[in-house]
Amino acid sequence: MRVLLATGSDKSIFLSSVPLAWALRTAGHEVRVACPPSNADVVTGAGLTVVPVGRDRMSFWHTAEVERDQEQDSEPSDAADLIRPYDVAEAPGKATWRYLTDGYRETAVDWHRADAMPVAADLVAFARHWRPDLVLWEAISYAGPIAAKSCGAAHGRLLWGLDVFGVTRDHYLRLREQQLPEDRADPLGDWLSRYAAKYDFEFTEDMVTGQFTVDQLPGSLHTPANLRYVPMRYIPYGGPATVPKWLTVPPKRPRVAVTLGITEVAERSAGYATGLTGILDALSDLDIEVIATIADSHRHNLGDLPDNVRIFPHVPLDALAPTCAAVIHHAGFGTLTTTSSYGVPQLALPVEFDEPALARSLAGQGAGLTIAAGQVSGQAVRENLLRLLHEPSFRQRAGRLRDEMLAMPSPGEVVTQLEDLAATVTV
Repeated sequence: MRVLLATGSDKSIFLSSVPLAWALRTAGHEVRVACPPSNADVVTGAGLTVVPVGRDRMSFWHTAEVERDQEQDSEPSDAADLIRPYDVAEAPGKATWRYLTDGYRETAVDWHRADAMPVAADLVAFARHWRPDLVLWEAISYAGPIAAKSCGAAHGRLLWGLDVFGVTRDHYLRLREQQLPEDRADPLGDWLSRYAAKYDFEFTEDMVTGQFTVDQLPGSLHTPANLRYVPMRYIPYGGPATVPKWLTVPPKRPRVAVTLGITEVAERSAGYATGLTGILDALSDLDIEVIATIADSHRHNLGDLPDNVRIFPHVPLDALAPTCAAVIHHAGFGTLTTTSSYGVPQLALPVEFDEPALARSLAGQGAGLTIAAGQVSGQAVRENLLRLLHEPSFRQRAGRLRDEMLAMPSPGEVVTQLEDLAATVTV
């Protein structure tokens, strides 16, 4: 079977798909990864074969931030970090027909167009040349289903977080049925229909949400839509890494990791009431060892560090997390799921997109705590961390979450399901 993986310019999103790509390869299937040129080295660094397509474009996260900032009339809510209309996935009370259609038309379509236009033509050309049996595409890479339909391949989405796209589409489809036929506007479908006409096929709803969806979140964190899901265990992978020698020696004091993900701390901390310096200072008198990851280019912003803090530009989280008593992080998908894989209690300080919702789900089932971005302070972090360290229930619940994840099908087991789906779904 030939499998084409369509991914974008976001490094962390691609890395979450690598274990499945390798499971497909070791099962004997041919795999090609199509991505913008800027991500080609990341793909080859994972040992996979890359097909650079199109040209580079503004990253997904930066585009989302720009679109969100342009919505001057939106009211603050728990879902304010999701751009319109995808915020209805976390605030269903906002799901009106006008809100959804205006949101698709005024925000989402432009956002997805900016992602697809630079790569769609090249991706279609390669798909028609290589003739894949299956196209797997990350949830925002709509060039993926366009290419799949253009060459008659089966196709499915790869999720890297909550399925806000599928849940939002559920709300839209439900409300569309209540409208008069002449009033059933579909800005997203209309945009995809233009690509369908260009490449001589008809638009179908699977272009929006896939013929199936591979979901790496366990049921306790999952927010499902009315779709066919293929659950798959998340396997931690953060790219090529070296385990430092100090990490092979058991810590003498409880170890706490502080990591805000691939995006630099100096850029993300603006959303907090205090920055990383205030957090580290608040932990300075605790009998713990703090390991904080921050790029060397931003090290000077921290000034003098407390005696119990060590800073590193990078430490592989799958090696660091198992040695920790707790992890403080931004609730990014990869960081949260990697930490969960090892049964470690977590303090989530979410900033954007689905991070607040993921953090609430984590706290809701007892494996950690969360603090909203506008309420983060050194004292709040200190108080919540002490709870994680001293209340046994958090480690017990974190262990249950780990066990739930371990019970999910591995990427190798999912390959068999993908083989069946590729052979049986209606193209």
